Amino acid sequence: MTDRGRQAGTDIEPARPERKTSAEEMRWEEKVLKPALERSPQRQKTFTTLSGVPIEMLCTPADLAGFDYGRDLGDPGEYPYTRGIHQTMYRGRLWTMRQFSGFGTPEDTNQRLHYLLKAGQTGLSIAFDLPTLMGYDSDHTLAEGEVGKCGVAVSSLADMETLLAGLPLEQITTSMTINSPAAMIWAMYLVVAEKNGANWQKISGTTQNDILKEYIAQKEYIYPPQPSMRLVVDTIIFSARQVPRWNPISISGYHIREAGSTAVQELAFTLRDGIEYVEWVKRAGAAVDEFAPRLSFFFNAHNDLFEEIAKYRAARKIWARLMRERFGARNPRSWTCRFHTQTAGCSLTAQQPYNNVIRTTLQALAAVLGGTQSLHTNSLDEAWALPTQEAVTLALRTQQVLAHESGVVNTVDPLAGSYFIEKLTLETERACYAYFNKIDALGGMVAAIEKGYPQKEIHDAAYAYQQAIERKEKIIVGVNEHVTEETRPIEILVIDENVARRQRAKLAELRARRDNARVQAGLQALGSAATTDQNLMPYILECVRAYATLGEMCDVLRRVFGTYEEPAFR
Repeated sequence: MTDRGRQAGTDIEPARPERKTSAEEMRWEEKVLKPALERSPQRQKTFTTLSGVPIEMLCTPADLAGFDYGRDLGDPGEYPYTRGIHQTMYRGRLWTMRQFSGFGTPEDTNQRLHYLLKAGQTGLSIAFDLPTLMGYDSDHTLAEGEVGKCGVAVSSLADMETLLAGLPLEQITTSMTINSPAAMIWAMYLVVAEKNGANWQKISGTTQNDILKEYIAQKEYIYPPQPSMRLVVDTIIFSARQVPRWNPISISGYHIREAGSTAVQELAFTLRDGIEYVEWVKRAGAAVDEFAPRLSFFFNAHNDLFEEIAKYRAARKIWARLMRERFGARNPRSWTCRFHTQTAGCSLTAQQPYNNVIRTTLQALAAVLGGTQSLHTNSLDEAWALPTQEAVTLALRTQQVLAHESGVVNTVDPLAGSYFIEKLTLETERACYAYFNKIDALGGMVAAIEKGYPQKEIHDAAYAYQQAIERKEKIIVGVNEHVTEETRPIEILVIDENVARRQRAKLAELRARRDNARVQAGLQALGSAATTDQNLMPYILECVRAYATLGEMCDVLRRVFGTYEEPAFR
């Protein structure tokens, strides 16, 4: 295979077979379908997936002309992993139940984490507040009014020590949703593990650390794309060599979907982000099989059951072929698309919030039938506020009922061979490769972001979906149909300003008692290293050990790298 062929990706794009209608199918359409439609003309409208993909009324073997089991499907646990990355899937081990938790002070969130572990959660997932996500300390003027509101406030190693107090870090996996300051927050986690006697070779977890999707969708960036990518590369290489069981990045389609993308756009932009990270880490001198086995992904689970299942199955197949054919990976672990799933926050409604329990259950079922390794289920009250303890418990119970009462874990990939599922999987795959070709032609994902291409695609898709809702072509129960008058129907969690006052007081005390000369020396060394091509993780770790704050470290890099403002795109 030529390098040119690998770059374009077209050499691994599946062919589109010609559909041939059988005599039996023509008989059914004429003798059965046509009279039925004449009796029910209102059902003759065009049906589509949630993303607007037209859906045929009936799929038959003709829709899978040329379909090859080994090439297009394969056995579970074997290339191309369409049916799952493990041979026995949930018969061997259930998915990790990982509720996203974080609010208020580190003390508040520590209590919630201990509660969830006692309630049967099998992995931790930590959300940080907006100042932390943007690299500001809780006492910064730009943090006012936001401390602890959408996640836990963490400004220093002292906060991380409190957050993780009493948790067995070698026995649990911890996921942390953090991006621009991911290197600093991860360094705090590593130093807490170090101080508690946990071996870096044994601890495991995930940092989201996907900066490309910030420019595409979520907009929580600090630095321009190029230096931001350098930080991500540094963490991936450091993790591969020093913390081998850690997933240094979770390449995230979740936020792309939350911004309004279609299922195909979520899949294509996420996997193309993955391609970009692989290319950058390889250019930094790491062999693909050195780091690729620890790359992980994070997908959305929306309301269209079959579209979501097809998306997950296509994701595994596409990633396996990319890693083996485009990048020449030889370790089968490098081929596997391991992913966490979260149910769709954007689907939750403030109106009739108990309907959200039904939506979340449907979405969780799609994730499980699609073969996820890890799952978060949203709480019914999240269109109003961060979840209460009662609501998050019900969300966890939703996963447990699926696991133990529904029977969906009893056989591997039960929908394999469905004419509709296999056709939709192939169509999703082809549409994904078409996006790859467009982005490759633009010079890669960083160049495409700088030109505004994925942003505009998502904008257009979100606008089209909203128009469909307003025309009632898509029904949202309780919003544009089956509407009822109601006052606020539920109790919600309120985070008051006492959280900010407590955090500011702790920061003042920390700055008074730490060795400030050591802090300044560490920050100066970090700034100097940032002007070179050295890996920044050792310098960040030294700053963290000295109790430099998150904001102080981010400010040093702001002075070196600058900050980013997204240009206006037409």
